[in-house]
Amino acid sequence: MSSIYGFEAQSIEGQPVALTQFRGKPLLIVNTASACGFTPQFGGLEKLHQTYSERGLVVLGFPCNQFGSQDPGSNEEIGAFCQKNFGVSFAMMSKVNVNGAEAHPLYQWLSAEAPGLLGSKAIKWNFTKFLVGKDGQVLKRYAPQDAPEKLAKDIEAALAA
Repeated sequence: MSSIYGFEAQSIEGQPVALTQFRGKPLLIVNTASACGFTPQFGGLEKLHQTYSERGLVVLGFPCNQFGSQDPGSNEEIGAFCQKNFGVSFAMMSKVNVNGAEAHPLYQWLSAEAPGLLGSKAIKWNFTKFLVGKDGQVLKRYAPQDAPEKLAKDIEAALAA
C-alpha cells in the first residue's frame, strides 16, 4: 500500500470502516488496552479528540490483547469500559493483533512505514501511537510512555499542513 487509504478496519460494533473516508484529515492511531499502566491515556486521547476533531483530527483506538493479556474483554465490554471510565467518544475499532503473523494489515504497514527504536518494526507495548498526515503517510511513531498531550505540537503541524 502506498498510503493508509487502502486499508479497512472494523468498528468496535463490527461495522466495516474504509480508511479512505478520512482522506485529507490527520489520523492518530493507537493500540489500546483496558488494564494497562498506560490505560489512563484514554483521558488524554479523548482530550485531543475534543480539542482537535472540529479541525479535522481523527483518533482511532485499536484494542489489543497481545501485551500481558491486558485487554481480554469482548469488543462490547471494551467499548463500555472506555465510555464509562474515560468518556471516550473517539472511534474505537474492533480488537486486533498488532504483531506477528496475525497482525492486522494496517499495523503491518504502520510498523514498516515508521519503525521504532533501533529500527524495530514490532510494536513494543500498548499505547504505541502513529500520527498520519492528511496525505495518508505516516508522520511519526510515538512510544507508549509518550503522553497524548505531548503530541499536540505535532498534531497542530499536521492540521496546518
